[in-house]
Amino acid sequence: PDSHSAFRLIKTTIIDSLSVELQEFEHTSSGAKHIHFASDNPENVFLVALRTVPENSNGVAHILEHTALCGSKKYPVRDPFFMMTRRSLNTFMNAFTSSDWTAYPFASLNRKDFFNLLDVYLDAVFHSRLDPLDFAQEGHRLEFSEKKDSSSTLEYKGVVFNEMKGAMSSETSQLWHTLCKYVFPTNTYHFNSGGDPVDIPDLTYEGLLSFYKEHYHPSNAIFMTYGNIPAIELQQEFAPAIQDFDRLPKPISVPNETRYLAPVRIEEAYPASNENLDEKYHVVLSWLMGESANLSDNLHANLLASVLLDNSASPLMQVLETTDLGAAPSPLCGLDDSQKELLFVCGLSGCKADQHLAVEGLVVSELERVAEHGVPFEDLESVLHQLELQQREISGGYPYGLSLILAAIPAATHDGDVVGLIDIDVAIEDLRVQIKDPAFIKKLARTLLLDNQHRVTLTLRPDADLAARQEASEKQKLASLKQTLTEEEKDA
Repeated sequence: PDSHSAFRLIKTTIIDSLSVELQEFEHTSSGAKHIHFASDNPENVFLVALRTVPENSNGVAHILEHTALCGSKKYPVRDPFFMMTRRSLNTFMNAFTSSDWTAYPFASLNRKDFFNLLDVYLDAVFHSRLDPLDFAQEGHRLEFSEKKDSSSTLEYKGVVFNEMKGAMSSETSQLWHTLCKYVFPTNTYHFNSGGDPVDIPDLTYEGLLSFYKEHYHPSNAIFMTYGNIPAIELQQEFAPAIQDFDRLPKPISVPNETRYLAPVRIEEAYPASNENLDEKYHVVLSWLMGESANLSDNLHANLLASVLLDNSASPLMQVLETTDLGAAPSPLCGLDDSQKELLFVCGLSGCKADQHLAVEGLVVSELERVAEHGVPFEDLESVLHQLELQQREISGGYPYGLSLILAAIPAATHDGDVVGLIDIDVAIEDLRVQIKDPAFIKKLARTLLLDNQHRVTLTLRPDADLAARQEASEKQKLASLKQTLTEEEKDA
């Protein structure tokens, strides 16, 4: 395929099963990547992904995702993004903050509309205005409860601050973020990339600007496109938007987590209503199982997780559903492959106090049984068939091209093999041969789980007074802050 003079072609691969030609390019001066899924589909998709790696829970990546869309160099209006949603023929427009990347995607069936949106998106990402007042609105700010009365109490306000207060009121969110804190003790997944309401007010405007300059840079960007518009035409739009940037001296990346040498057990509390507290404990076990961008690691982990938890007849799901140690399997049960390393979780919700050892024993004994006796070959065949179907599935919600791009993001952002991760036909055939060996699934259960020392057993305990203590702490912090304000600062 032709490419713009500022880009060099790295390689092309035809993926027959998906009816696309995958073309990979690099911007020679900045190092920006361009991955293009050439297809005869007229619904063209664009996404620019940036590796965003927070080092705390002040929500900088999430707040920046919001603030970047509040006006740019070429479009210095308050809200170009939402103005375009009303005026555009798009089939999809949004922005996402993941745990280690931020993405700005859109799709359109109309060529002129596609290029209009592309111009707005490129300017928003690489030439954002980042006005301090937009930061105050989207991130956090101080207000008096009576706006014109400086003797009234101070309050925190802000779109992301309020959004995360709502998100973190969910038991499942509390469980997930507490689990990640201990499964990932040293890297970026230790923190809440969306922002913890306790920490969000610690983010300064200067901190936002610094994060933007480091992370929203072409050296750290991956352009991903799909459809029937040739790559060279897309690059003609990319090149002017990023031509003034030099290559960053050091690439942004996420290191693999340092492994525990022995399993750990943790107990923390979460806010709960003062009813049946003795039956509201969560107990979950979790393991790190390899890299999500590694096709072999990914398929083996997905195969094992599905065999164990896919339905009520699956061995581990069956014991979790029938035990009287808890009310139901944990909502986190399954394999998370959205981060650099694969995370397998299983356990129970609705447990009583001091049952973590019994739940742990239940799970481990069932895994021992699978490692000893295996599972029926028909179950393995069925799971493998499902994995194969998932690759070709065109599901509702997202345009097909965007679904394909999102499936490729883990490999793209972690320098993995993009083709390998989405063109799995050969790997599936290899796996189909491997599962014929009765020892194969037994060995997987032992290697990935039973002999894996990086295991965390988390007990999340209900606490009826925790929410009140958290609220009192926030009020005390604001009251102390108010005492330090000058009259001018109060007026401001």
